[in-house]
Amino acid sequence: MPVLSNILLEAKNNQLRLAATNREIGINCWIGAKVEDEGAITIPARLLTEFVNSLPPERIDMKLTAKTQTMHLSCARFEANMKGIDAFEFPLLPTYQEDPIDVKTPVVTGDTYTVEKEALAKIIDSVIFAASSDENRPTLTGIETTFDERKLTMAATDGYRLSVRTIDTSHGAKATVIVPARSLGEVARIVKNAAGDVTIVISEKRNQILVSAPGQKLWQRVEVVSELIDARFPDYRASIPKSHTTRATVDTKALLDAVRVALLFARDAANIVRFAFTPDIGSEPGRVQLSATSAERGNNASELTCEVEGGRVEIALDGRFVIDALSRIDALHVVIDMTAPTRPATWRPVGQDGFLHTIMPMHPPNAA
Repeated sequence: MPVLSNILLEAKNNQLRLAATNREIGINCWIGAKVEDEGAITIPARLLTEFVNSLPPERIDMKLTAKTQTMHLSCARFEANMKGIDAFEFPLLPTYQEDPIDVKTPVVTGDTYTVEKEALAKIIDSVIFAASSDENRPTLTGIETTFDERKLTMAATDGYRLSVRTIDTSHGAKATVIVPARSLGEVARIVKNAAGDVTIVISEKRNQILVSAPGQKLWQRVEVVSELIDARFPDYRASIPKSHTTRATVDTKALLDAVRVALLFARDAANIVRFAFTPDIGSEPGRVQLSATSAERGNNASELTCEVEGGRVEIALDGRFVIDALSRIDALHVVIDMTAPTRPATWRPVGQDGFLHTIMPMHPPNAA
């Protein structure tokens, strides 16, 4: 459908609505406008975006010639005529309004929740990186989203790592759905600029989710509507270790910096970074030693002091995964729980409940 490459512009009721969709996700945005004559057209998205981005920050006047489906745009000394496609061919995008102005526009109704904008952006950022990008495993390309007892929990996994985070939300019916990670990525980008709390609606048929964000001066409201993934998410809770034999408390930034250096040498060796945790002995503090070896680049070793309880343990992890996890932890220290070189390592920020991350080890540290 060529029209899916276009942006819908609809002028009505002193508003200009812009909309785009790829059939899986749709975005509506309303901005204030002085409308002399109502009308609608779809314009190629790339052309419109690049042209508007090249204009000075002044008023844009638009005039539609319906007979030829041509939009005339003028701003300062710039003018352009853009050929478009009839708005009638653009798919109807659902919206969320208590009293919709246009009765033809489908309205999403169902379980409704209210979430603080910063918290929603934070929870998405804490889990989205762990979702799979493999389209052959469509379930894992989504994020399990659960509303339960004033709590919102999101979980993502690609089979090698797991990220789970919980935040507070308004009371509503219990619901669990799988939302495509790409859709939540758009939501996180948009809600950061919202003017207030965000409304989330799960459709009655459990086949769509809609996120409505109130706007600021530049826009009045933005809505993201996405299809849901109809599948059963893996029981990730069963894979989370219930106990540990070694627990280390490490400075988050220092560990992140050390892993980044080690990854410079690990990139040619399957990104394997080896961690050796040694517990406190008498007056000697605990420590973690990091090492990475590349047949072509050389090797690297570093050591950090930390608190280590339990026995000594060595574990080999994908350095990229460790960096991804530590980059999302804004606490000063992180707790790492381990049981064996072949069992997942669990990461939790100190003093911040509600966030958990596990990483499966590569091969045992001494394996050939």
